[in-house]
Amino acid sequence: MAEEYIYAVARIKARETQLLTQQDIDRLMACRTPAECLRALGDKGWDTGSGKTAEAVLAEETEKTWALMRELTPDLTPFDVLLYPTDFNNLKAAVKCAVTGAEPRSVFMPGGTVPPDAMQAAVQQNDFSALPDFMAEPAAEAMQVLLRTRDGQRCDTILDRACLTAIRRAGRGSRSLLIDGFSELKVAVSDIKIAVRAQRTGKSRAFLEESLAPCDTLDLAELTEAALKSEEAVCGYLSRTAYADGVEPLKAGASAFEKWSDDRQTALVKSVGRQDYFTVAPLIGYVIARQNEIAAVRIILSGKQNGLSDERIRARLREM
Repeated sequence: MAEEYIYAVARIKARETQLLTQQDIDRLMACRTPAECLRALGDKGWDTGSGKTAEAVLAEETEKTWALMRELTPDLTPFDVLLYPTDFNNLKAAVKCAVTGAEPRSVFMPGGTVPPDAMQAAVQQNDFSALPDFMAEPAAEAMQVLLRTRDGQRCDTILDRACLTAIRRAGRGSRSLLIDGFSELKVAVSDIKIAVRAQRTGKSRAFLEESLAPCDTLDLAELTEAALKSEEAVCGYLSRTAYADGVEPLKAGASAFEKWSDDRQTALVKSVGRQDYFTVAPLIGYVIARQNEIAAVRIILSGKQNGLSDERIRARLREM
């Protein structure tokens, strides 16, 4: 084991025993209201006091996870694959606010690899040199496209593809089986969603070629041709790939496919994480597990708030 991770992995293994179990999820499901759910979470050590809203509790739990990572390792670079989506969401917000003159403060998400203030300054001053190259170039392109066309969707497309490309590049360069596998799965699943959405909305070949990000487990040319034909053609292509087991969830709808992709991610962490034990992988796996349990709690709280049946809520829950 790399010397730097001996203590960190020991700490993480202890923390894993505090993750929500299926029994904990069942207990939350038995609660009648979001308030009861929050009290049950308080019994598990979540800070739900002082009249905090459900969203505030979830945000604090997310921050606690990253605070632990910052405590355990001085270098968060291996976590880039998890942090880049926040960066690029903030970049989209900064570009749109700069063009429209909207107030940006309330739209930035905490976290990421680039401080939101630095990102905002770079965009507002139209000087992207302070940003990493893989952010600076697509940011400048998105800015010009938005100024010229006022097409917010195309701006998003440019930055979404750049985000996926950055995630896959970071995965390939990580020397970690888990990070590499996670990044590949993230990009492939995103490409599948893009292809299906493009097919359903009648998007052009140009849109698909501008939107899809390269990965190792999908042939983008074949996926593009399928998306230009029919949803059945997309499913037919996918049935010949590593994602054949996702075809039926895809046909069932967006929620079912999201659940399938998250469950696939959980399975990856459990299987590859064991092979990648003597690295930063257990820390990455813990963050993903925390993200999954926070997502599960959000689904339950939202379902209770909106009066959904237990059956409908459980259908959306991921494997723990």
